Amino acid sequence: MSHLVQVNYDFHHHLKIDPTLAHLSAADVHLMPIVVQEFINIASQSPIVITKDGDTGQFGFSALLGFAEKQNLFFRDGQWQGLYLPLQIQRQPFFIEQVSQENFAVCINIDSPMIVSEHHNQQQLQRLFIDGGQESSYLSNAKQCLGQLLQGEIDNKNLMEALLEAQLIQPLSLEITFVDNSKTRLNGLYTIDQDKLAKLPDSKVNELHKAELLQPIYTMITSLGQMYRLIDKQNQRLG
Repeated sequence: MSHLVQVNYDFHHHLKIDPTLAHLSAADVHLMPIVVQEFINIASQSPIVITKDGDTGQFGFSALLGFAEKQNLFFRDGQWQGLYLPLQIQRQPFFIEQVSQENFAVCINIDSPMIVSEHHNQQQLQRLFIDGGQESSYLSNAKQCLGQLLQGEIDNKNLMEALLEAQLIQPLSLEITFVDNSKTRLNGLYTIDQDKLAKLPDSKVNELHKAELLQPIYTMITSLGQMYRLIDKQNQRLG
């Protein structure tokens, strides 16, 4: 459960945060929402897939971290095993709340396990404010991360609209057999239709290039090669 409140010096100057516990929020997440600007980092370790909200029908971008609900193959022995920590994890325990059309507030989940007692290792604990009420560098960095995610929503929207307009989205259907002969089938996910991409007219390709959308498109395609790494991670657990 999350209990979000706006960050306020009077109420939160005493809080101490353990940033090393941020990954705990992703322990049972098998599809991690991501933004375009982190595609290259994500593609170095896991497949990037397109998901579809069953209620709204809206498409989104996610890193595939496991083959089943609540399975994160990058989380083991209480630790994050990947080289890159997605922004959705980095920003924990902070969130953005829109208070008006143009204004946003930084909120904190006061029920987060990252908020710890004095008994933890003092060297790794961070405060939100320093003496005099100024924001700490830790809080400033968290706000920068939230800003990246906010801008990422715009970038995601632009890329998705381009993919839909060019009809480049197709279902991703894949049956996988693991080392113990158990099988799983990936359903409900989508990816880039490479055949349609190759047949786009030059004018459309140039349009995507000028909009700086070709790179993330090809990054998504390349990232599917990380499916083998994900399979290997599952095989190691089964073996």
